[in-house]
Amino acid sequence: MVFMGDRATLLETGRFVQRRARRAADDIIEAAEVVDAAVDTTTAESETDTETEARHRRAAENGDAASMSVLGALLLRRGDLDGAEPYLRGATAEGDRAAANNLGVLLHQRGYADEAAGWWRVAAVAGSAPAAHALGRHHRERGDEPAAEYWLRQSAEQGHALGAYALADLLEHRSDVGAERWLRAAAEQGHREAAYRLALALERRATETTRAPGRGTELAAEAARTAGPGAAREGALGASAGAGAGSSSAPPDGELAEAEQWFRQAAARGHRRAALHLGAILEKRGDLKEAGRWYLSSAKEGEAKAACALGFLLRDAGDEESAAVWWLRAAQDGDGNAANALGALHAARGEQQTAERWYRAAMDAGDVNGAYNLGLLCAAQDRNQQAEQWYRRAAYAGHREAANALAVLLLQAGDANGAEPWFSKAAEAGSVDAAFNLGILYAGRDDDRSALTWYERAAAAGHTEAALQVGIAGLRDGDEQSAERHLRCAAGGGSAEAAFRLATLLDARRPEPGPPALGAPREEKSECEEWYERAAQQGHRRAQVRVGMLAAARGDVAEAAHWYREAAEAGSRNGAFNLGLLLAREGSEREAALWWTRAARAGHGRAALRLALLAARRGELTEGRRWCARAVELGPAEVAERAARLSEALHQELTA
Repeated sequence: MVFMGDRATLLETGRFVQRRARRAADDIIEAAEVVDAAVDTTTAESETDTETEARHRRAAENGDAASMSVLGALLLRRGDLDGAEPYLRGATAEGDRAAANNLGVLLHQRGYADEAAGWWRVAAVAGSAPAAHALGRHHRERGDEPAAEYWLRQSAEQGHALGAYALADLLEHRSDVGAERWLRAAAEQGHREAAYRLALALERRATETTRAPGRGTELAAEAARTAGPGAAREGALGASAGAGAGSSSAPPDGELAEAEQWFRQAAARGHRRAALHLGAILEKRGDLKEAGRWYLSSAKEGEAKAACALGFLLRDAGDEESAAVWWLRAAQDGDGNAANALGALHAARGEQQTAERWYRAAMDAGDVNGAYNLGLLCAAQDRNQQAEQWYRRAAYAGHREAANALAVLLLQAGDANGAEPWFSKAAEAGSVDAAFNLGILYAGRDDDRSALTWYERAAAAGHTEAALQVGIAGLRDGDEQSAERHLRCAAGGGSAEAAFRLATLLDARRPEPGPPALGAPREEKSECEEWYERAAQQGHRRAQVRVGMLAAARGDVAEAAHWYREAAEAGSRNGAFNLGLLLAREGSEREAALWWTRAARAGHGRAALRLALLAARRGELTEGRRWCARAVELGPAEVAERAARLSEALHQELTA
């Protein structure tokens, strides 16, 4: 049984095949009036098409072979095969080369391929380049490649663009190095598909060259966009955007520059894939406005990938509604990436059911990111069992981040043995997060050597936290050079802990400062202080205390107080103690006592001793002994000793 939708599809497919066949015929119909010098064209410019046809019809009826050929070609282009055939046969009988070629076209359209080939041979032997092209294609369709090459070469060498392209296609199929020459010949004559394929060949060769050791990075052949988190474009649930859009690089040179020019020529002639490719090149270079124009041109011609790419450009420019329109168009044309992007858009708006529907559409379109994003969506709703199922589906399909997410889910459920192989699979496939997670897994088993191996692998791929762990291991093992290198990487990647540890490492190398000299200029901030400050600005409490201490040493009381207060308010007992010292020195003893109290209650022995001394001076002996006891309890040893002596003195005072 054929459904109505299926019948409509079949009818439309049939029309498409007919249109395609007619276009192919148009390509090889020979323009008789140009080929045959006997045709009178002096009045052609002032005549209408109808008048021209009528003039040739009158001449043909009077036996003029040239007009028979022209009239037959006109009728053939119009699709009037019955009307064209007698005129073409008549002209062919008179030895008209163009008519012989066009009669071959007519017979081929009627399904008489062998008879058509016979007439094409007649015309080709007489020097017809279109006939040689048609005959070459005929032989190739029948698997006779030597004959196909012979006739296609005849056509190409006469300057026929279609012949040159067909010859290039045949040679490329055989991996013959001569293919590029004929692609170039066809492209130079305006053949847009040849221009596109020539550009691809040039780009591929340039890319292979840049992959060689010692060369730069390659230019991507296509703007790869996947809407899953961790991929090049933003996906659902807070995924970060990749570094593609808006990034700028130098214009290409050499073969890449030539490739771009051929992409541009093909795109200008309406080649939609060339327009897509050109848009991707321009976007990578940062020429977003022009990239958008080519994406739009390609998308209007029905290229779903271009519509998807245009959607991302619009989204990045802040026009989310227009982006959704193009994503919808691309998704309806079967682009799974666009369906993922729509899913992410609706997920961000809290429209979970709609998001799930689009993720399923992406998955149905063959985009494995759809299953991964469905897993993320379910995990965000604490539907862990369903999340595991979707992660598994994506992981089995080779999605490395899904494998990592599945392993994390299993680990959280207490199944470390089940998690490990998925972490390994994801890491081996290139997941940096999975490599880091394997390091954590082995560290939890006290297998420091294996943990370090995976940390180093993740760090080499730019994982900030992994670089921090390698740096810490270097400090532990006494390898300061490795430690510094990795701590710098991690600190540069935004790790506050790495910045603090790097500053500490640099600080330990500084010589002890000498006594301040009168009139000496204030010293500039050292590199270690700059790293302390970077960590402090990210909220690292120990770094904040250290920055305060360095500022106090320079005599900058205001900055010292600022950083001590930041640390103290964040819960640092050292920050609270130092802030109390600073306030007491400035005469604010009451406020100092408040901060010392906070520090002492948090376990700071020196703060407790300060409070005991403060109470003793005020005559609050019982309170003083209470703080002495706390200081003895907290230490360190010298503080405990002083607190014990003070407590004894206060006891004697109380019992005197």
